[in-house]
Amino acid sequence: MTVELLLQPLWTAQEVAHVTDGRASADFAISGVAFDSREVGEGDLFIALRGEATDGHAFLDKAFAAGAAGALVSHPVDQPHILVADTTAALNALGAAARARMNGTVIGVTGSVGKTSTKEALYAALDRFRPGEVHRSVKSYNNHVGVPLSLARMPRDSLFGIFEMGMNHAGELSALTQLVKPDIAIVTAIAPAHIEFFDTEEAIAHAKAEIFEGLEPGGVAIIPYDSPHHALLRAAAQAQDARIIAFGQTDGADVRVVEAVPARDGGTMVSARLPEAELCYTVAAPGEHNVRNSLAILAAVEAAAGDLAAAGLAMAELPGLAGRGARSTLSVGMGHALLIDESYNANPLSISATLRQLGFEKAGRRIAVLGAMKELGSSSDALHAGLADPIAQAGVDMAILVGEEMKPLADRLAGTLALEHVTDNAAATQILKERIQPDDVILVKGSNSVGLSHLVAAMVGGDN
Repeated sequence: MTVELLLQPLWTAQEVAHVTDGRASADFAISGVAFDSREVGEGDLFIALRGEATDGHAFLDKAFAAGAAGALVSHPVDQPHILVADTTAALNALGAAARARMNGTVIGVTGSVGKTSTKEALYAALDRFRPGEVHRSVKSYNNHVGVPLSLARMPRDSLFGIFEMGMNHAGELSALTQLVKPDIAIVTAIAPAHIEFFDTEEAIAHAKAEIFEGLEPGGVAIIPYDSPHHALLRAAAQAQDARIIAFGQTDGADVRVVEAVPARDGGTMVSARLPEAELCYTVAAPGEHNVRNSLAILAAVEAAAGDLAAAGLAMAELPGLAGRGARSTLSVGMGHALLIDESYNANPLSISATLRQLGFEKAGRRIAVLGAMKELGSSSDALHAGLADPIAQAGVDMAILVGEEMKPLADRLAGTLALEHVTDNAAATQILKERIQPDDVILVKGSNSVGLSHLVAAMVGGDN
């Protein structure tokens, strides 16, 4: 990459005005894009979005105080700006323009579980291959605002772009994939997440399959072979003339596990067979679900003409993410305990997977702090109660259940193990602090809205 390219701005005011049908009040260079004034950095373009509860125009002074170079607005202001009719439509246009000018490979990632972890691991794998030339969406910016924002932030000379796409209603992914226009589309897994808005899990699979509608000609669809919805996903990809790569742990998968054995540090040593290669590597993050995700990552790296060996090294070095498997050692009396932070989100499949991994952990006691699963609709009681079997199979000694939705599970577990059922994370935190012992292994898992991240922060010392 030349010095000249490195010095190029992300956007100029005139470029933004051109692609958004806006009018620039001044010439200025843009090094980043943000719609949250708390995230604005030096040289950013602040996009003043109008929402149901707030209007970004009220935060213009704060954005400019933080170093914004200009703002995208729907009415004239005193600061440097680009005036457009609708800032939300302008953000979409800016994202579409960023995709249109990018000549590299774009990868879209969706699924009921594992989207963010897969996106981050894929980023690490490709960035090790071409350092500094890979762009990805940050955090879980995967909705109708986060996706165009992530696209708009993509440097013009990126060789790879990786974008997470989520949905909780039919049709949402269809719109997002038309923006992203992936060359490679990954579906990690299908589970009854957001089933409140769908009649069946099959309907969720249909909605996830919408990602293939935006595939570029000659695109690649990467799908889970072991999923009961494999045939549905395959048919949806075939309808778009995609090249299909199926990943899984059984014979018949194009990318599959040949052998997997526990590593001494808690990860997994894997031997995998791909269409054109065989690779031995280590997945640092523990759990069978992370091994499955690693297969999707290898499939994408091979499809993108990346370096498989570099991908293997990246996965061996990638720690768990905050809220998605990060592991913290806690000082407890004269000893230590291990806390596994899976607090970001939860559905029946992801909780079952993390409980299974908890069962493999060497522990004096296994403690599960489980928060309610949201958006399960009429299936909520049955799906919560259904966690009793995975808890028993994991050998959990103590369960702290958080949220009213957990009552059916509390009823199922009564008398089988040490049990506490509370309404909020503050009560759960207090109980855990009082009961924790040396050599405990504690799994914390729940829907993000339950707020178990605050419990994690309190236990590791970041929240008072």
